[in-house]
Amino acid sequence: MGIALCWSIYIMQTKVLMLGWEFPPLINGGLGVACLGMGRAMAGHVDLTFILPQTDPTFVVEQVNLIGLNHLSESDFSAMQRTDEIRSFAEVELIDADLQPYVEAELKAREEITTFGETTISHHRAIEGREDTGLAMFSNSGSLYGEDVNARVVAYARAVAALAEGRDFDVVHAHDWMTFLAGMEIKARTGKPLVLHVHSLSYDRGGPDARGWIYDIEKNAMEAADLVIPVSNYTGTICSGHYGIHAAKIHAVHNGAEEVKAFREKKPFPEKLVLFLGRVTGQKGPRFFLEIAAQVLKKNRNVRFVVAGTGERLKELIEYGAFRDVGDRLHFTGFLDRDKVNSLLSMADVYCMPSVSEPFGLSALEAVQFNIPAVISKQSGVAEVLVHARMADYWDVELMAAHISELLTDEEAHADAVAASKEDQINCTWDKAAERVVALYKSELGLG
Repeated sequence: MGIALCWSIYIMQTKVLMLGWEFPPLINGGLGVACLGMGRAMAGHVDLTFILPQTDPTFVVEQVNLIGLNHLSESDFSAMQRTDEIRSFAEVELIDADLQPYVEAELKAREEITTFGETTISHHRAIEGREDTGLAMFSNSGSLYGEDVNARVVAYARAVAALAEGRDFDVVHAHDWMTFLAGMEIKARTGKPLVLHVHSLSYDRGGPDARGWIYDIEKNAMEAADLVIPVSNYTGTICSGHYGIHAAKIHAVHNGAEEVKAFREKKPFPEKLVLFLGRVTGQKGPRFFLEIAAQVLKKNRNVRFVVAGTGERLKELIEYGAFRDVGDRLHFTGFLDRDKVNSLLSMADVYCMPSVSEPFGLSALEAVQFNIPAVISKQSGVAEVLVHARMADYWDVELMAAHISELLTDEEAHADAVAASKEDQINCTWDKAAERVVALYKSELGLG
């Protein structure tokens, strides 16, 4: 009887159709890393199928059915209903423009796009009149964040909606705006509950005045969703306050961090090292980092500052560094892979994250794992987890500089900060995050 009961529980696992845009090893951005961590952890609790634009067939995640559109052909859709129109949002106008999803300039360009329901799909050659599913847009050679990212978002929605109609699942769980259109369409076709996992918002990238196609997708999707899971309470307040989403369906789940075995490497210079790690965009506050550096260097020249990452503000930042007279103590690495990031973390003395708006801030947890004290902005989700970290408003460069100066010169304060933050992040694991998500499936959707 006991064996039969256990078998019954096993076969009744909630079937989750998860939608993502990035996934390692093809894309190792923050969203991809989060999707991998969440997917691995969720696999121990649910029956999980993950549909992505691109997957590497040699990369296997145990107990997860990974489906990459780059490995499908038109014949795979022959028995499925054609998706020449996105019925839940059939009337969307797209513009011809060289747009990147994380470049602030494109947010202004998208303001030219009118809202849903007022125009037709007629201005994007990659979509207009398409009779196939658009699978060619997801070949391994193509960038998911290229000039026609809008077309890829719509093509992904068409293809995934067709795949979904041929599958048995209980809930669709979509990660970030690129998959929200697909999630809405699947809910419209199947009536299955829709869960949105919000890792970032156009608000974070463009500020409170950011409007346009992405904002409209985010807002309409959250209104249609049965459950909204932001990665922090900070982001949850933006969902309710800026997007007008009812707070009752917003439930934050903090990100986890993969456990890393910390090590130390010798720096190639004798000075202390303060690290900025992330995209070099306005959202991440790199210019504030230079202002902070200037303040620290006024009192202590025995410090070097490293900006690790790339983005549209990089050239401007390099020029500004020279203007602020910190160029001889400032280093730019450009893009770094995971191993090189870890190597840099192993040499750092203080980590600084002066983000203007940071939904979470996984890199701060990674720094703590390497026994580096973190100085972070209050406008971040990770501040809810690293409650003992040094904090300041992103614009308060003097206070951030004071925190950094103390941690660089006071060995006892440095050690205490490391110990406190290590204690803070003990429960920040993907297993804990997955358990929370599964509990929300049950309490909010009646699943499981």
